[in-house]
Amino acid sequence: MRITEAAEQLDTTPRILRYRESLGLLPVLRHSRRVGRQRRRPGGPTGYGPPGSHRQFSELDLAAVSLGLSLERRYDISPVALAFGIQVLADPRVRADVAEFGRRIGRLQPAPARAQDFEQERARRLLRL
Repeated sequence: MRITEAAEQLDTTPRILRYRESLGLLPVLRHSRRVGRQRRRPGGPTGYGPPGSHRQFSELDLAAVSLGLSLERRYDISPVALAFGIQVLADPRVRADVAEFGRRIGRLQPAPARAQDFEQERARRLLRL
């Protein structure tokens, strides 16, 4: 289905879906799921993919977008925050940098420096249970 139909089913707008696509919050596109036109326009309608083409949404795409929208509502986060969360999960360098920041501000526990420290921390946790 085309973007207007998908937006209607998701109770949102085509503009919001295009914005979410620019953030990387739509399923990865495969060439077989784009329907092209002969006339070429620079960047295509979403500025993404082959010029002059239109994204087609499958039922699986709608389910994935719906899950993203529901996560944003449940955790009261913006699409940008969700996109960053995905980047943290996908890129080990970003994950390490964010973890270091979390340790420095006291929101994450420092990683044990030695095996003995690890075992001591494990014993403390077991004693608390």
